[in-house]
Amino acid sequence: SAAPAFAQGATAGRIQTIRIEGSQRIEPDTIRSYLTLKVGDNFDTAEIDKSLKTLFATGLFADVTIARQGVDLVVRVVENPIINRIAFEGNRKLEDKTLLDEVQLRPRVVYTRTKVQNDVKRILDLYRRNGRFAATVEPKVIQLPQNRVDLVFEINEGTRTGISRITFVGNRQFSDGALRGAIQTVETRWFRFLSSDDSYDPDRVTYDRELLRRFYLKNGYADFKVLSAVAELAPDQGSFYLTFTIDEGERYRFGKIDVSTTLKNLDIEALNSELQTEEGDWYDAEKIDDTIKRLSDQVGNLGYAFVEVEAVVKRDRQARTIGLTYEIREGPKVFVERIDITGNVRTLDKVIRREFRLVEGDAFNTAKLRRSQQRIRNLGFFKKSDVNNVAGSTPDKTVIQVNVEEQSTGELTVGAGYSSAESVIGEITLRERNLLGRGQDLRISTTLSTVRQQYDLSFTEPYFLDRNVAAGFDMFHIRRNLISTSQYEFATTGGRPRLGYQLTERLRQTIGYTIREDNVFNIQPTASRFIQDQAGDFVSSIISQDLVYDHLDNRLEPTGGYYIGLGTDLAGLGGDIKFARLRNRVAYYIPVAPPEYVLSVRGESGFIMGLGQTFGSTRADAFGVQTATPDQTVRINDRFFPGGENFRGFRLGGAGPRDAVSKDALGGRRYYVGTVELTVPLGLPKELGINGRIFSDAGLATDAGLPKTNSAGNVLVLDSGNVRASAGVGISWKSPFGPIRIDLAQPIIKDAGDVKELFRFGFGTRF
Repeated sequence: SAAPAFAQGATAGRIQTIRIEGSQRIEPDTIRSYLTLKVGDNFDTAEIDKSLKTLFATGLFADVTIARQGVDLVVRVVENPIINRIAFEGNRKLEDKTLLDEVQLRPRVVYTRTKVQNDVKRILDLYRRNGRFAATVEPKVIQLPQNRVDLVFEINEGTRTGISRITFVGNRQFSDGALRGAIQTVETRWFRFLSSDDSYDPDRVTYDRELLRRFYLKNGYADFKVLSAVAELAPDQGSFYLTFTIDEGERYRFGKIDVSTTLKNLDIEALNSELQTEEGDWYDAEKIDDTIKRLSDQVGNLGYAFVEVEAVVKRDRQARTIGLTYEIREGPKVFVERIDITGNVRTLDKVIRREFRLVEGDAFNTAKLRRSQQRIRNLGFFKKSDVNNVAGSTPDKTVIQVNVEEQSTGELTVGAGYSSAESVIGEITLRERNLLGRGQDLRISTTLSTVRQQYDLSFTEPYFLDRNVAAGFDMFHIRRNLISTSQYEFATTGGRPRLGYQLTERLRQTIGYTIREDNVFNIQPTASRFIQDQAGDFVSSIISQDLVYDHLDNRLEPTGGYYIGLGTDLAGLGGDIKFARLRNRVAYYIPVAPPEYVLSVRGESGFIMGLGQTFGSTRADAFGVQTATPDQTVRINDRFFPGGENFRGFRLGGAGPRDAVSKDALGGRRYYVGTVELTVPLGLPKELGINGRIFSDAGLATDAGLPKTNSAGNVLVLDSGNVRASAGVGISWKSPFGPIRIDLAQPIIKDAGDVKELFRFGFGTRF
């Protein structure tokens, strides 16, 4: 009978009032709302305990007590303080902004010990991802009036914990060195001071497991597995030993390759050219993925909007072959419901939308979605751009989601460098590639060297009048000192409006008009008479067009694909100069053993023809013979001067027509230069960015209109029209201070009078 009496006493009486004590910022009624007891309820011990837990769970209070005083329920609280400011001390490797983005606490947020400890863990995780496992974080609280606090994280970053050794267990077909080259993590070395890949990062090791899998699947090992990846702290506690245990499995070849389809009127034979896998070749998972992508794109281009391509595998373990059947079938009919864009703060929505190959209402196409994402990334406005699709409001609709993270598009570039052609070079460039968030490009630059002064202003509106037409203009002033090559100086000032538009996805045409004033001056007394006759000012009015087909895999550092550029210029619609000029450039890149070995075949050529204009005079030539200078039809500044960068082994203008006496370069009315080059690794760590080159250049510049002799039979111009050739080696280094190129070239076919340039060095940096 005692137990029931106790229970009755515990709940006897009713609550008459609920008093709140200790509250400062939080209203008493707000605190009462968290209680499970109300006025009129019995004093129930279980409910009091439940209310106590509820108040603690809010995170608003450092301490809570609930007690009964007669018929009153008294709730005493100690509020958690409010954070006034968050600061970091001792951090040198990571900026305050980086740390502040990582922590969850913010000013004007309630301070709790749990939240602080969680943020300490986040900061430590961030340092560990940056290879600093010895880092420590100590939170300090500074009390302020009005129950506020300053929160200070005192950080001891410690030394970076590197990787002193990477080993592999179970590899029989590939050496440890070959596998180290396949993963991202590298062993710590002195020259890797600018890289973080030699520090231990668990996330990077997980990625390394995937890189190893891709490496083996690319080389035929379809059963490959990574059994474990273990990082052990070295005895000195200063580095890690990283060990991968793997099972290579057997190596397979491709078996029979077939293509099947359930689509009507689809010609399978027309798709065979898209197959990257061939029977008898070693199994390569990358080629399978590439084939699926190519088939999807090609079938989509043929008008089949809803397509699925799947590679059905038939494995023969005894014969060690893997047969493939690419099944092309109709996919579900899905249409684009809408395109949602998030993350763009400054860039206008329309700038992103106009890069899409899909619009609302279109049949959904995976190939077009991939191309849209590539076009958005090519803008260069975003640090990150994710494009994917999710289910729409109905099963036959999909929503395309675009999430971008903007990056700075303004550039102030100060450049300094040296080249063997122009000696010391200085450059200042101010550029905004996304002006006012509209995608417009504005560029102002100044380049100064011992032989050249150049000032440029250019502006481009990529979608003029909201159409896929790039409109822009260029203004320039250039002054060149050509005393060392042709004994004169040259200056030109002008401007050029232009329009560019896509004819197809990869074919682009640009039309422009250039108006410029040229001046040939400071001609030396000993200069060629062909140059002396061209002194003075003259105006050029030029209409030009350029047609470019770009199928390169990378515009800056191509390793595969090709490029074709055709240009024409017509001068004479006004002005003093009249000519027609053709310009051509082609390049073809072949990945011999990608990405280390790349074979490139490049060529360029040009031809210029005067249109009726002539200039010349009668004067004594260098041999004292009174000879009329032949009617020249093309000014010297419009001629072609191969050499230097585009014809290594010869100085600029050193492999073309030349005055027999003064040795001045006269340039040619037609030229061509071809290059065969092989990029090769030098056995150095790839992160150093050093590659070698073996190359051979061949070409010529000539002008049949220049007189070779005078009436007395004396030679006036050296211009045999013979092909010249050179061969050499070079080194390219993507140094921390800018790109450096060194070329050593030796002419192997040359004419008398040609000017050689055996060594060419170029260096530049931007900061």
